[in-house]
Amino acid sequence: MKKLKLIRLIVFYLTAIILSNIFRFDLFHFQTIIEGLPTWCMIFYSPLQAIGVLVGAFIALKWLQKERKLEISVLGTSKKWSIVMSIIPLVLLLIMGVENKQGDNSHYFGFIAGLSTLIYCMFEEIGWRGYLEEELKDFPEFKRILIIAGLWYFWHLSFLRDYGLMQNAIFLGWLILGSWGLGKIVKLTKSVLAATCFHLVINILLFNGFIKEGLTQMDKIIILAVLIPSWILILILWKKESISKLNGTKNLNV
Repeated sequence: MKKLKLIRLIVFYLTAIILSNIFRFDLFHFQTIIEGLPTWCMIFYSPLQAIGVLVGAFIALKWLQKERKLEISVLGTSKKWSIVMSIIPLVLLLIMGVENKQGDNSHYFGFIAGLSTLIYCMFEEIGWRGYLEEELKDFPEFKRILIIAGLWYFWHLSFLRDYGLMQNAIFLGWLILGSWGLGKIVKLTKSVLAATCFHLVINILLFNGFIKEGLTQMDKIIILAVLIPSWILILILWKKESISKLNGTKNLNV
């Protein structure tokens, strides 16, 4: 069993690195072609930078599913709350708008950039949380967090870019913190999409060049002030509903 686990992890990770970094490092110069296309094509191109994580997770999860029932899914224990959580940032970016170099309407661009980033983050989360949290669920929490954060960090290959030691250390720190926090969210909701939403807000505020450069500091504060409290409230309601359903099931069994 341990040997199969290791083989699945290797298959997942090699697929994640090889396929994704074809697009992340633009090895075949697709970026030049994309730049001449309409902005909405971003929805299809941007997520390709995480396509290897998605494909690798799909292969590994199908394999793992033959051994046992999976607990984590895209929508988790509540389709309603997963969808509501993901709609809120898209509506917010549509209303606020995002300035851009393409000269597009800021509200249109905000929605398209938000949607493409949401899909990208979901592709990643299907791997880091959807697969790895399932595969490593028997590991002690601290060990699981470090393994996931480490794999997540090396997948980016940020050390190959023009980044210094301190930048890489800070980035790794973010990923360790993210692996802890997003792991908690998935444990509560069993939803990849719920984790994707929190991944999204960090991405657009700190790392996503399409969006962060088109937002003012006040815009970023507003995004945090709206999204985080909204999502925390949803998670509280989600937890209450889950407890209520669990108690109802127990009563029926009695």
